[in-house]
Amino acid sequence: MSALMQSWHRMDRFPFGRFFFNRIIALRIPYTGSIRPRVVSLEPGKAMVEFSDRRAVRNHLHSIHAIALMNLAEFSTGLAMMSGQPANVRAILVGLSIEYLKKARGTMRASCLDELGPFHGSKREERRLTSEITNEEGEVVARAEAKWLMDQREAYT
Repeated sequence: MSALMQSWHRMDRFPFGRFFFNRIIALRIPYTGSIRPRVVSLEPGKAMVEFSDRRAVRNHLHSIHAIALMNLAEFSTGLAMMSGQPANVRAILVGLSIEYLKKARGTMRASCLDELGPFHGSKREERRLTSEITNEEGEVVARAEAKWLMDQREAYT
């Protein structure tokens, strides 16, 4: 089980455990923390994350800023992918594209599923994951594709 999943399971058992898990994420990944995401569910290869509509994530058109949506999508793909990986796997984002389908207002929820499973290769591998962002009515407001480059960390001696 990945360290990410161990932390999630350990903290999810306690009152306010999810709150503290999300605060730790915000501290460890400051830019992602700027949108105040909340991990709603996390399983190996599957993540659902949301954030609330508030002034700090809005644009001049009174809707959620495009980059706040992109940040949420990228975060959901990273969580989905890394939650199903062994501890010695690392990944870096090398590409991100997004299609905006509707004005975003209200609570946004991003979902991602990594169906490729654990990385066990000895060479770098590229993985493409899709995240769909929906509004409170369940309408898809954006769809993003993240391209991650994965490899194994060198063994520590």
